[in-house]
Amino acid sequence: MLEQYVTMRDEVAAQLPHAILLFQVGDFYETFGEDAERTARLLGLALTHKSSKDFSTPMAGIPLRTLDGFVEKLLAAGVCVAVADQVEEPGSGLVERKVVQLLTPGTVTEERHLSADENYLAAVATGEGYALSLLDVSTGEFRAAAFHTRLALYDELSRCRAREVLLAPELGSNPALLADFQTRFPVMLSPANFDEAAAQAEIAATLGEIPETLNTAALRRACGAVLGYARLTQQGRLDMVRRVVRFEPGAHMRLSEAAVRALELFHAQSPQGVTLMDILAQTRTAGGRRRLRAWLRSPLLDELSIRSRLDAVEALTRAADLRGGVRSLLYRAHDLERLAARVSTRRAAPREVASLARTLELLPEAEKLLAGQEGTLGHIRDRLAALPEVVTRIRAALVDEPPLRSGEGGLIREGFHAELDDLRAQALSHREWLAALEVSERERTGIGSLKVGFNNVFGYYLEVTSAHLSKVPHDYKQIATLKDRARFTRTDLREREREIARLEAAAGRLEVDVFTELRDSLTAHAEALGEAAGALSELDVLSALAEIAVEAGWVRPQTGSGPLRLTQARHPVVERSAGGKFVPNDAELGAGRHTLLLTGPNMAGKSTYLRTVALCALLHQIGSFVPADHAELPVYDAIHTRIGASDDLAGGRSTFMVEMTELASILHGATSRSLVILDEVGRGTSTLDGLAIAQAALEHLHAAGAHTLFATHYFELTRLELDHPGLVNLHVAAEEDDSVDGKGGLTFYHQVIPGAARQSYGVEVAKLAGLPAPVTARAARLLSALNAQGDEGKLRRELAALDLGRLTPIQALELLHAWQRDLLGETQ
Repeated sequence: MLEQYVTMRDEVAAQLPHAILLFQVGDFYETFGEDAERTARLLGLALTHKSSKDFSTPMAGIPLRTLDGFVEKLLAAGVCVAVADQVEEPGSGLVERKVVQLLTPGTVTEERHLSADENYLAAVATGEGYALSLLDVSTGEFRAAAFHTRLALYDELSRCRAREVLLAPELGSNPALLADFQTRFPVMLSPANFDEAAAQAEIAATLGEIPETLNTAALRRACGAVLGYARLTQQGRLDMVRRVVRFEPGAHMRLSEAAVRALELFHAQSPQGVTLMDILAQTRTAGGRRRLRAWLRSPLLDELSIRSRLDAVEALTRAADLRGGVRSLLYRAHDLERLAARVSTRRAAPREVASLARTLELLPEAEKLLAGQEGTLGHIRDRLAALPEVVTRIRAALVDEPPLRSGEGGLIREGFHAELDDLRAQALSHREWLAALEVSERERTGIGSLKVGFNNVFGYYLEVTSAHLSKVPHDYKQIATLKDRARFTRTDLREREREIARLEAAAGRLEVDVFTELRDSLTAHAEALGEAAGALSELDVLSALAEIAVEAGWVRPQTGSGPLRLTQARHPVVERSAGGKFVPNDAELGAGRHTLLLTGPNMAGKSTYLRTVALCALLHQIGSFVPADHAELPVYDAIHTRIGASDDLAGGRSTFMVEMTELASILHGATSRSLVILDEVGRGTSTLDGLAIAQAALEHLHAAGAHTLFATHYFELTRLELDHPGLVNLHVAAEEDDSVDGKGGLTFYHQVIPGAARQSYGVEVAKLAGLPAPVTARAARLLSALNAQGDEGKLRRELAALDLGRLTPIQALELLHAWQRDLLGETQ
């Protein structure tokens, strides 16, 4: 047996290095040798030893019934798992075993191992830039893209959050690149074949041809590698993959990893925080949730497509009955995308096939609900092609509540298969004979307490109590003696028992064959099933967005190429958390004011205001209504953000270095069609350095024409309004209040109003944070002294920064007036 184990383990290791082989031995899955030590360490198991006179080897095992839980732990630890089952009943010789499953984090298909979200396997190759392929084996979704820069590749990988990544040798063998990749993406890295000839053969074998869209060697290598690896783990079954979609990163709004993180689209920055996905995820199906995530990752750029989605959402907001009917219907739907993929690979279990039928039965109802709808909803209706013949066949074949597995019996409905019905009828007749035997034998023997029983050891038997043993007929053969009774058999009883076993075994085998034939016949409808699954997912997202719009009072934005105008806009997440106490604000960008410089104290709401504008723009471009009383929004090619402080200790980068890296990416990538959100640029270094960097960055973005919201505590920047047309000062209102406990306080109004703030109220905020009174009092005195000392230096810096050749007389007088007001304010 150990030789069999070692041979099988070596065969697995040749395909999946470092995989753990779980080897069935009776009621346990065992591992031996170094694998046992590794398994025991990863799973916290007791390590035992398998010993004889010739050898001793470590051994660790898990019970068969606990397999799923332990597999989850191994996959979470980034370990591949091979499961070898006994494929014959134990006898006198070595039991035959076979690897029946290869499980890796990115290629699992069993529902119990999957989350509701996408489960991507990714492959990365280089050539003319970088190529990325993404495959979700659980649904058959297969996409590929080319990127000019590694940063753009990283942004896409960050958005899709692949669970397992295959790196081409030119990447995996470069220590610096590998270290950088592993720092950014702590996921399982697995080896694969990136040879171009092998890749082309793999693509052709799966798709029937090599699509013209895979027009570079890097794309073909990445796609071939991911397909080859998936084929290995699926043991040749890739029928769920029918096409590859070449997506262009430039075809959707660019969202960097920093933007996704700062806007908290999928992951909150605090442990108890809420994300935008949490707010929007009122979808009723797992496929709808995945589609919503995809839309958030890749907002639209095409104006007509945005309007089409908005039309659909508006139609659903206006028709409460339609919206309610759709959502009620979707509540009864199963995950059709994954069911279709399971059917395509001939792996669907009986209950999954039954779930498929229940979901397909909803399609005619959905078509009826959408009757008369046009545009996107009409297109969805047309894609919900009913498959009545599939439903009819499944319903005719399977019982209403089928068992988990096809070998458990009681699966095929009576009347569906004549031969199966005949076998069952014969077995039933023998069982009826057994049922009548007890009555007839009581009459024949005169033993009123005689019973016919069954157990797994003796099979069927006749049981007689000790008081009646003298009445036992001569044709009874005793097989067991108990304390107060004895058990007997008879030749005809044994023959009936053998016949029942034979008939039931034959019926069981035939039932499996009938189910397999039924399941395999469904693969002919894979294309229609996939189309219907996509339509249901899209309908789910649209109806969820409509439900949110109605519940929260969101409005349809006007799509155009003009300015951004938001009236009484709210942050969708903060508004939900604030319980109706959120203070809305207006925003306008464009039409002569494309740069907004926002000042005000900490905690006043500057970051919330910035995120509000960005999230409204993002929601608009996924086709959603927005949280405002009125909204006019252009189509942005990107949302660039730099919000919050963070460092990269593992990568040896300080907070300031991370900030500058992200700022560099923004300055290189921002265009006149971009929305840029910057908060406190330059704060990670000295005041003068930070001020200089902030001003230079602001002037660069202003000159580029990007719609920019720039929050800062550098009040010197507010002077730029004088000689930079289109740059407008705003501030968040706050007011000192000396009446709070007689110690002074600060009131935040969270209202954004025109003009620059006069001070940052840093000491007052420190008091609110609970700093000791002596510390804040000392800080106030130091601040007053520093301000007095700094007036001359400040005046010198501002004079040096002036471009006198462009300064008009009116602007000069305004500047002198402002300086005088500042000085008088200090001396009063």
